[in-house]
Amino acid sequence: MNEKIRVIVAKSGLDGHDRGAKIVAAALRDAGMEVIYTGLRQSAEMIVEAAIQEDVHAIGISVLSGAHNTIFKKILTLMKEKQMDDVLLFGGGIIPDEDIKKLKELGVGELFTPGASTSQISNYVVEWVKNHPRQLV
Repeated sequence: MNEKIRVIVAKSGLDGHDRGAKIVAAALRDAGMEVIYTGLRQSAEMIVEAAIQEDVHAIGISVLSGAHNTIFKKILTLMKEKQMDDVLLFGGGIIPDEDIKKLKELGVGELFTPGASTSQISNYVVEWVKNHPRQLV
């Protein structure tokens, strides 16, 4: 793949803790990706629209507020409506194992919890993009 991987990293809802999101964004940049950090308090609609405008390969959501089920489901619904089947939705934060399982069953990619290394995250994104080439329109 010659195209540079493009990723949006976002914080949705009222969650104001963005240190982890900024660390992940920096790690993805260090791994050679182009990263767009949307900042705090983004709605699902704003995140999906930004992903379309920026033509990203992946959307990374950081959730520490406990609203992960609502946020990921809303973003997935919008992605399906916009036919963004070739875009990865992944994330991280404080997410119970049983919720991780349910979200993955819905179509969310990997969900990284505290203790995951930044290299695990960047390697995952690179491998996913490599194994899911974009469809030519």
